[in-house]
Amino acid sequence: MKRRGKPPRLSAGEMEILQMLWRHGPVALSEAQTGLDREIGYTTVQTRLNRLVDKGVVTRTADRPARYAAAVAPEEVSARHLDLLLERVSDGSVVPLVAHLVRDRALSPSDIAELKQLIVEAERLGKKSRDAKR
Repeated sequence: MKRRGKPPRLSAGEMEILQMLWRHGPVALSEAQTGLDREIGYTTVQTRLNRLVDKGVVTRTADRPARYAAAVAPEEVSARHLDLLLERVSDGSVVPLVAHLVRDRALSPSDIAELKQLIVEAERLGKKSRDAKR
């Protein structure tokens, strides 16, 4: 599910449809409409799917009925949106966002372990970068 470049910015409605595609896999238009967590008109779903196809994040088969599938992985889209969030909220700094999440969320032991591992990896990469500059 790799594509070139960053995925485009997506509206909340487009994200809702893309998340449904990640959960259900390839679907026909009628299946997409029933696969959503709330009622949305058939033509609205069709319009959003076609926009996602135009943006290159969803594929459409030539079959009848056409089947739609996600063309990007969730990580690709979330990375783009998280980068935008960081820029808008904390001028690109990760610390305020992480501090807010750690203070205001009940983190599970596995969440804490994963965060610790990410910090270890960041320290290792930072050391490699500093060593390469010497």
